[in-house]
Amino acid sequence: MGQLVGVTEKASSQPGTLRFELNRTLSGQGHERFSTVEEARGDRPSAVLARRLIDHGGVDSVHVYSNIVTVELSRGSTGEGLGDVVANLYQYWLPGVEPPSFDDAQPEEAAAPATSDESGEELSAAAQRVPTHLLERSKAAKERWAAKNG
Repeated sequence: MGQLVGVTEKASSQPGTLRFELNRTLSGQGHERFSTVEEARGDRPSAVLARRLIDHGGVDSVHVYSNIVTVELSRGSTGEGLGDVVANLYQYWLPGVEPPSFDDAQPEEAAAPATSDESGEELSAAAQRVPTHLLERSKAAKERWAAKNG
């Protein structure tokens, strides 16, 4: 499952540099540069892709700007297979992996609306539709206001 990313590998004027143009943006309008796996922390798409490219091997650094991914290769590396790493960025279930079954999942039952508050005071029909934590927060705010303003 998941969706393949459309990737076009473009020639670069710099030897040892690969450029990939994607059919979707990864970083918005921000520049992101990664030289190590430690720099590529988090679950942002650009960080995930940088970790995968560096882990693949033969990569010195990854630069992501919007939908352009620039890869600086290690000396002697050809970059073979890096296009597949980029294309499979959003591929969650790989061939041969059994996806989880959600047949046994039971929908959560909604809690019955409260008809009275903590002090036993009856709630109006409108107040019964408001979540309990919001009613409690409102009551506490009213008490603070009353204490402050006498």
